[in-house]
Amino acid sequence: MRYRTLGGTGIEVSTHCLGTMMFGAVGNPDHEDCVRIIHAALDQGVNFVDTADMYSGGESEVIVGEALQGRRDDVVLATKVHFPMGEGRNRGGNSRRWIVKAVEESLKRLRTDWIDLYQVHRPDHTTDIEETLSALSDLVSQGKIRAFGCSTFPAEEIVEAQHVSERRGLQRFRTEQPPYSILARGIEASVLPVCRRYGMGVLTWSPLAFGFLTGRYRKGRPTDLSVGRAALAPARFDPTLPANAAKLEVVEQLAELADSIGCSLPELAVAFTVAHPAVTSVITGPRTMEQLEALLKGAALTLDDATLDRIDEIVPPGTDVYHPDSAWQSPALSDSALRRRPVSDRAAG
Repeated sequence: MRYRTLGGTGIEVSTHCLGTMMFGAVGNPDHEDCVRIIHAALDQGVNFVDTADMYSGGESEVIVGEALQGRRDDVVLATKVHFPMGEGRNRGGNSRRWIVKAVEESLKRLRTDWIDLYQVHRPDHTTDIEETLSALSDLVSQGKIRAFGCSTFPAEEIVEAQHVSERRGLQRFRTEQPPYSILARGIEASVLPVCRRYGMGVLTWSPLAFGFLTGRYRKGRPTDLSVGRAALAPARFDPTLPANAAKLEVVEQLAELADSIGCSLPELAVAFTVAHPAVTSVITGPRTMEQLEALLKGAALTLDDATLDRIDEIVPPGTDVYHPDSAWQSPALSDSALRRRPVSDRAAG
């Protein structure tokens, strides 16, 4: 296992981070099995564990908290806040009111006194970024978190947050957690360069492109849309849809490349993400022990320039073969009122 410094924090983390989204009701409901998977990852040199309050409604944090008993000091623990937790108003978002409450609930579920990296899971355009940064800075001062970061923020919002921190004398985002894979390279155009400019650590998620780079979904092979990830979002995997057919065409070329260098398609996919100089660690989210072992098998794999050049030919740098984040869309695109002048203004010309 290799290790890198997380942004400017001085904290050393493994280049492979154990993601725990699949621990709990959404993926693996067997707590004892999930704990064994976490321990196996730690035993193989992984010292970085990432979760979120909303994963299985808090169940993932409970499992992680159980697994880290007696091993907490050896683990860099990251979790996230933003998505709604339970019924009612003001139980989500990036307001001071919610962040202060949410962190206490996460600390209880995780059975710890501090969180190493507390991340804002998505932007919240109803909350001033200064309010969010101020609340997070206070949590650092109180010792409840060691550092904080953002997740899936557009480049311009990362820049704005950095400028607000500087102007207001607040602590700043130290990390960004974006989706990144061979099939989703859009962040190479601006997000990754911005992170390098500000010395931010980068934790990438979905290196296997929601399963398309596992080798399970191949062109010309039948796809069962009633099981696994496909059952949760059939349209994402239906091979008759043009967008999915395009992914499968690329997968065939990547599978051929992996065979030519003697590795598996998942190993190629994960190694690609950590080759970028802006990336600190890649989050892999196994559901079973077998998946963990397969993912860690390629932890030492380094891709040479010829292989990276071939990947660039298959999927050009900065290209998204599909939109990698279905959980959030900028209000500038989703809210028609932000894209259209009032009728009276249009008529006035």
